[in-house]
Amino acid sequence: MPAFWAWFVAAGTIAFVIWCVWLISWAGKQGPQNKEDEDLVGHVWDGDLEEWNNPAPKWWLYLYFITIAWAVGYMIVYPGIGAFKGVLGWSQEGQYEEEMQAAEARYGPIYERFAAMEFAERVADPEALELGRSLFANYCTTCHGSDARGGPGYPNLTDNDWLWGNSEDNIVATITHGRNGIMTSWAAVLGSDEGIDNMVRYVRSLSGLEEADEAALTAQPTFTTVCAACHTPAGTGNTALGAPDLTDATSLYGSSPESIRTTIVEGRNGVMPPHGELLGEKRTKILAAYVYSLSNSE
Repeated sequence: MPAFWAWFVAAGTIAFVIWCVWLISWAGKQGPQNKEDEDLVGHVWDGDLEEWNNPAPKWWLYLYFITIAWAVGYMIVYPGIGAFKGVLGWSQEGQYEEEMQAAEARYGPIYERFAAMEFAERVADPEALELGRSLFANYCTTCHGSDARGGPGYPNLTDNDWLWGNSEDNIVATITHGRNGIMTSWAAVLGSDEGIDNMVRYVRSLSGLEEADEAALTAQPTFTTVCAACHTPAGTGNTALGAPDLTDATSLYGSSPESIRTTIVEGRNGVMPPHGELLGEKRTKILAAYVYSLSNSE
């Protein structure tokens, strides 16, 4: 925080505390000073319940002073007055680091033991998988769901369809560095609604969702020229690019004609954020084994 704003906040905070003390002191001196001044203020409820002009009880005012004293003590002990860090030197970052160090001291040896295993051994170890399950619950369920079945735009991790491959290196790379699955728009290349509709039907025919008629087959040369670069001429996909296999029944964004048409016309931009810095190498290896086990339980 710049020095000017630090002093500005400190001065404002101190001035406000002083103002609160003055206000409560002034309010405590108001009201009737003797019994003759105790007049009705004219407020009436339920026909006969009237309000007297009496001062607030002293104990009520004392609570305000106690609250102010507590606030002043708090701002002396903890940060709260500009750049002053408090006599304890506490900070959110410092507490976080202490907790992380304590957790590392407690769980580090456990992570070390499981991370040192071979991948296949880790996948078969119930304790390693249970630890991986807890990591998945903390870091992955927001997108992939608590059952790991994902949703539109979020891969189902319980099937055996892998956009980027299912080796240990592939899964670790996905978790560590994230992924960007980009499908550009091809509306301009296809040219017309008829051309787009024919491509939709042809793509659906690759997985047997419908029979390719003569009109749909007219899209095959365009598919071979344009789409095969990522999906291969047979439509079986490419894990090096994260290009999906169009010949199976699995579809990341849905396999309805409307969904496929949206993909072709508007394109897709799927993002898996990197988790490497958040998890670290050891926990990433344990999580990778658990993710692999979701579709390879044997």
